[in-house]
Amino acid sequence: MDKLFLISEINRLKQEKNAIILAHYYQEKDIQDIADFVGDSLELSKKAATTNADTIVFAGVYFMAETAKIINPNKKVLLPDLNAGCSLADGCDPVNFKKLKELFPKHVVVTYINSSAEIKALSDWVCTSSNAKKIIEAIPQDQEIIFAPDKNLGTYLKKETNRDLLLWDGSCIVHEAFSLDKLIEIYNTNPTAKIVAHPESERHILETAHYIGSTSGMLNFIKNDSATTFIVATEAGILHQLAKDAPTKTIIPAPSHEDNTCACSECAFMKINTLEKLYLCLKNESPEININEELRLEAIKPINRMLNLS
Repeated sequence: MDKLFLISEINRLKQEKNAIILAHYYQEKDIQDIADFVGDSLELSKKAATTNADTIVFAGVYFMAETAKIINPNKKVLLPDLNAGCSLADGCDPVNFKKLKELFPKHVVVTYINSSAEIKALSDWVCTSSNAKKIIEAIPQDQEIIFAPDKNLGTYLKKETNRDLLLWDGSCIVHEAFSLDKLIEIYNTNPTAKIVAHPESERHILETAHYIGSTSGMLNFIKNDSATTFIVATEAGILHQLAKDAPTKTIIPAPSHEDNTCACSECAFMKINTLEKLYLCLKNESPEININEELRLEAIKPINRMLNLS
């Protein structure tokens, strides 16, 4: 379909249906440009909790739309493509996770927002990369903690908080794709550059970074820091927002192991959504996210704890 037609129709349907489009920074640039709000997981959760729209179109992955529905049971929540999954969420099976909890019944459970409603319902706290450290530090020092599902974020938090976290063995395929050798090679060519990295990255990448933070944290650091060149270790979708927010800065995407035509690391799940799918989902009000009410009531408890602390 013609791009101008799609943009015109999406804008018309948004008004007609009192809909809001929330998009993650990792979405393709056309979706970011038409969204009412672009953010990282924490910002999007907060926006979903406060919107007055009747319909939320979540341009992201399944767990994000599911979280929006948990927060907004009386609103219609749509996802352009139900196949937009997440390696972290998919790699944490509720049955096995419940068995782990039963082995350590005295542990408090903190789970990253990149998880299913079933995992959230088994948790005491939900966190994002923006507030994970704050949440861990809010838990008494003598309280033992299970952290899931991201072992890389968990390892980073162990170091940052000096806490002995019991980690689930999960990871993000995008943030594990960066090549240390190629990163060092680029840095040696650009010695005045600063390396910024998402805490989902592996430890050897984080050890090279001048700044570690959430997607929005990285954006703010790059905008406000005096350096002019940055090597960015996160999903390539952030480059579009950086081009708008920091047009005078030189941004180099951190190279992945498979450095062929594109040196950067992209999330295939995030890129499943397209402008045409966004239009069709708004037009047909489908696919719609629905969640069992009993499960929702359990899953919202740790989310509300996070939002109240944040």
